[in-house]
Amino acid sequence: EQIFHEFNPDESRTRVYLAGGSGDVKYHLGTSSDRILANGKQMHLSLVANPSHLEAVDPVVVGKTRAKQFFTYDVDRRRTMALLLHGDAAFAGQGVVAETLELSDLHDYTIGGTVHVIINNQIGFTTDPKHARSSPYPTDVAKCVGIPIFHVNGDDVEAVVHVFRLAIEYRQRFRKDVVVDVFCYRRHGHNELDEPSFTQPLMYKKIAAHPTILQLYTHRLVNEQIVQPSEVQQMRDQHMRRYEISFRNAPNWKPRDSDWLASHWKGFKSEFQLSPIRQTGVDRDVLMRVGRALCRIPESLHIHPHLKRLLEHRKQMLEGEIGIDWALAEQLAFGALMCEGTHVRLSGQDSERGTFSQRHAALIDQDTEERYVPLDHIEGDPPGQFRVCNSSLSEYAVLGFEVGYSLESPRALVMHEAQFGDFMNGAQVIIDEFIASGEKKWRRQCGITMLLPHSFGGQGPDHSSARLERFLQLADDDPDEIPAELGMDNRMQIQRANLQVVNATTPANYFHVLRRQIHRDFRKPLILLTPKELLRLPECRSPLADFLTGTRFHRLIPETDPEIATGEKTRRLIFCQGKVYYELVAERKKRQIRDVSIVRLEQISPFPYDRVAETLSAYPKAELVWCQEEPKNAGAWFYVQPRIRTTLRGLIDEAHGKHRVVAYAGRKPAAAPATGIYTIHVAEQKELIDQALSDEPLPVTV
Repeated sequence: EQIFHEFNPDESRTRVYLAGGSGDVKYHLGTSSDRILANGKQMHLSLVANPSHLEAVDPVVVGKTRAKQFFTYDVDRRRTMALLLHGDAAFAGQGVVAETLELSDLHDYTIGGTVHVIINNQIGFTTDPKHARSSPYPTDVAKCVGIPIFHVNGDDVEAVVHVFRLAIEYRQRFRKDVVVDVFCYRRHGHNELDEPSFTQPLMYKKIAAHPTILQLYTHRLVNEQIVQPSEVQQMRDQHMRRYEISFRNAPNWKPRDSDWLASHWKGFKSEFQLSPIRQTGVDRDVLMRVGRALCRIPESLHIHPHLKRLLEHRKQMLEGEIGIDWALAEQLAFGALMCEGTHVRLSGQDSERGTFSQRHAALIDQDTEERYVPLDHIEGDPPGQFRVCNSSLSEYAVLGFEVGYSLESPRALVMHEAQFGDFMNGAQVIIDEFIASGEKKWRRQCGITMLLPHSFGGQGPDHSSARLERFLQLADDDPDEIPAELGMDNRMQIQRANLQVVNATTPANYFHVLRRQIHRDFRKPLILLTPKELLRLPECRSPLADFLTGTRFHRLIPETDPEIATGEKTRRLIFCQGKVYYELVAERKKRQIRDVSIVRLEQISPFPYDRVAETLSAYPKAELVWCQEEPKNAGAWFYVQPRIRTTLRGLIDEAHGKHRVVAYAGRKPAAAPATGIYTIHVAEQKELIDQALSDEPLPVTV
């Protein structure tokens, strides 16, 4: 009934479960079912929702399988298995296939073998194999990992069954991937309306004259006197009656929320159910308990001398001698979540050490290369487990894997870290199809967190930008409407958004935004721009008090210097995000400027209209400036400008909002994100700081 219902032209029925979303074509939707096998045992089958981007779902399925194995304690990886269906052209042509195969035997990504089934139609839409691949077989790409490949004639039913049984037995015994290449044909066109004889006339003349599989197998069974023709007809009639009954009942089928939310997600809120805002601060004793594990190592472990100094430095921070830095704040967040029973998984290229040698989540013995993970040794054996994973040199497949992992259960903080944020455009398909739009299309919440190093430090066009503008362009909030005007509680704004974009500028705010991902009754993708230069900047520290019970994440941080003029005495109010804040503050201090206030937008999307409105009202006569490091056609400028304008329009006191506009201070539009010449970078950075702190009013574009 559910399948036939999808063909019902009465769209109002499907809108029951698509409220607030876009839906998707019927053959993209995922589903699940419990099947009773011939031996009486029950098997749960789960079909992952997938886009038309061929093979993009492969790593998602593998990641979800790994998560299922983790949460069901399937340590030998024999109770949960992944089955991937491929087309011959896509298996050979899509690079993510090879990326996913290369994950198959990696310690932190293996699932004990995937069964790959290729429906080899000997054609890709209208393209013949001779134009679609350079290898004899579409399966040759799988030879890179040395797994068995079975080729079988799709017309031989019993041979197909035999090969599938053999493939499953191999997977279960050796826990390796296996490929079954079903050599067959496509009887009709690429879809039901396509005419294949335009491009393959000879092939389709042969197919038209070729008996169907049912006809061939029936003929064989009758000839071998295994069945009578009447028995075959009886079985066909029985199936047709079942279809007819289901077709007639389809209009009465009613979708339920339980059809779209897995049992692990029971109790989690939809976008129309208010989830309470919770504080994310932690009791001092818990932080000290985590901190002791981070500073203490076995006497038998011989670590690098530099790391000994790092551990001493951590002790000083925990004792309050100096503020807590970025790396320690991160591991305190991880450890505190573990103490609460949350599984924490961090995955990416060089994530154990950290691209910038800041994390050192795993310490290596200098004599034996033994690996020691401090968070695995928190006192009291916390219920949550920690996994930090150095991934293969892949963005597409590894991000897809972690998205799949996060889809399985909301009780895990799953993070994918880019080596540099610039490289994430290699995974744009996963970002567009699963992260930005997956919930709206398929009603599947996803709590994936992306850590993207982003800042302009003169390292060139490929080591500067996480392409903030692209994520903001994917945000689905309306720049011309304030949530309050829609009758929406500000607390629900983030629930109705499709994703969050944050650039925290303090270790404490980073700590809280990570914990916020878990401490609420819904899940939402978090795009988190992370620092490079700020990792060791003395000014970028947070006192221990900012982590304790009663504290929380700040979407906007107002001016913090008590010596700066406030209210009507302020000449200019600068909004910014990220590292440029510290450069503005340093230069303001150097020039002894007292009438320019600097405000940090920590959560860029969803836009914090309420906090921005409070700030604008507090500075009624100040000139408004947005300052950014990124070029004008990049960064957050195009996103924040119309939203600040909308906020000004919505101010109750017209004197605070009337005729006020926001000016731009930053780099000019550019094709490349950043210059590759350091002296030019320095000059550009100086120019944008000069613009932001200039004495003269800046030009504005209305």
